[in-house]
Amino acid sequence: MTTPAPLTGLLPLNPEQLARLQAATTDLTPEQLAWVSGYFWGVLNPRSGAVAVTPAPEGKMPGVTLISASQTGNARRVAEALRDDLLAANLNVTLVNAGDYKFKQIASEKRLVIVTSTQGEGEPPEEAVALHKFLFSKKAPKLENTAFAVFSLGDTSYEFFCQAGKDFDNKLAELGGERLLDRVDADVEYQAAASEWRARVVDVLKSRAPVAAPSQSVATGAVNDIHTSPYTKDAPLTATLSVNQKITGRNSEKDVRHIEIDLGDSGLRYQPGDALGVWYQNDPALVKELVELLWLKGDEPVTVDGKTLPLAEALEWHFELTVNTANIVENYATLTRSESLLPLVGDKAQLQQYAATTPIVDMVRFSPAQLDAEALIGLLRPLTPRLYSIASAQAEVESEVHVTVGVVRYDIEGRARAGGASSFLADRVEEEGEVRVFIEHNDNFRLPANPETPVIMIGPGTGIAPFRAFMQQRAAGGAEGKNWLFFGNPHFTEDFLYQVEWQRYVKEGLLSRIDLAWSRDQKEKIYVQDKLREQGAELWRWINDGAHIYVCGDARRMAADVEKALLEVIAEFGGMDLESADEYLSELRVERRYQRDVY
Repeated sequence: MTTPAPLTGLLPLNPEQLARLQAATTDLTPEQLAWVSGYFWGVLNPRSGAVAVTPAPEGKMPGVTLISASQTGNARRVAEALRDDLLAANLNVTLVNAGDYKFKQIASEKRLVIVTSTQGEGEPPEEAVALHKFLFSKKAPKLENTAFAVFSLGDTSYEFFCQAGKDFDNKLAELGGERLLDRVDADVEYQAAASEWRARVVDVLKSRAPVAAPSQSVATGAVNDIHTSPYTKDAPLTATLSVNQKITGRNSEKDVRHIEIDLGDSGLRYQPGDALGVWYQNDPALVKELVELLWLKGDEPVTVDGKTLPLAEALEWHFELTVNTANIVENYATLTRSESLLPLVGDKAQLQQYAATTPIVDMVRFSPAQLDAEALIGLLRPLTPRLYSIASAQAEVESEVHVTVGVVRYDIEGRARAGGASSFLADRVEEEGEVRVFIEHNDNFRLPANPETPVIMIGPGTGIAPFRAFMQQRAAGGAEGKNWLFFGNPHFTEDFLYQVEWQRYVKEGLLSRIDLAWSRDQKEKIYVQDKLREQGAELWRWINDGAHIYVCGDARRMAADVEKALLEVIAEFGGMDLESADEYLSELRVERRYQRDVY
């Protein structure tokens, strides 16, 4: 094949750049050149384009539909890796975000693979809620012609471990689907399990159908938007903490910090709605306490990922110490033959309750034992970064990123305990100190594309963070759409986060309405959901006028209470029953007019 020489005078490349491009592509096949073309189109259009795979031509192998349902990005990464494996095996695959999947087409799927995480009280990720509801509704079709597989990510520190994956797997089978292979439930350290599962999926699919060469095309709505930043979860940016300001009052029961991080000239980009991932260091004092309780020494060597490290260093940087789990309690009890803990073994509810109320260091204190260093390391889970909703817009703060951190502090029998990441940022990183960060993009929590669209923001407590970013973005862009904020916290005088900024937005006319709920300022507790009901008629008018609704904050109670209030408002003022209101809210979710960032 001969490629005609380009007219260099018409190209936006100098001769040296053109020579490098030709050298890099000279031995590529036409199919590979097509892929490269799509890749660079994606780099140029990072928010709307992604490499996907077209369905096979008629008469060829039916394609594999791969659905990614992710909350923090891990499920998405597993799905993308599986897509690459399937492509390498010359299998046709379409990778789609659960929020973009047209779930009514599920009856026509022949090969379906779902990779999902779980959030809150065993709920599916936000982007998969509509699909989950559809499958569990009377409208769900029979799936006798569908073969499926499910990979479920979770965290054993939560009671409903991998529940969303279990739900999808059981329901697909109940609807008549055939399991390609058994579901895999993976804990926080999921990489090895995911790698093994991906290989099994590829083998099973290859054994079931003839190979067909996939063709590449550019498609919107695919999951793998291309972000060109070199900084990732596994290769974070070392940035500088420039501001650490307490923004709750002296008498507040809460310690909330406004944190500003200088990204320097890294070029790291983010959008309102994204999260900041923070890698943290465990408190050296906590490490020392744990080591001494087990009669160990901090300089004892241990092996971590093939490297030999002093025990204290390994515990500070590589292992989770502030979140206990039922598995850790059970394994510690079995390993040490603890008389106080052995009665819990086998009782899931008691193990969960004990782990939720007893940190690892206090478990060891209350049930002392002597372990060698390697045995201790074997008990623990790897340290994982914490995600914080970003509270700034680069249109205003440029090379900075702001987060709102609720510092976790409590006592166990008079001993002060604290959250790992929150106390790291609040107490142990000095101003101008280093912190390792990355951006976790969240395309399921985005401002409307039309700046004239009204937005309703519901964010009690630190859930207010992304709405500060939303308002900065809307102000900087001159957006004319109306903005309505619902915020709540215990006390007006102590807990009104970013009070001056909200008052300024109201004065300038940028914040059209603000409703505040102070739960402890009067005898009767008032929460944001009460304010939603109170403003029901006006809320319905906004919704009916096309407003987008955003909810951020606690997934365990607040999010459910807010959704219940929204359903009641829609039913009462929309003139429908609760079942119809639920369908209406589901449609808003599908249309991206109802978005949640809950944790």
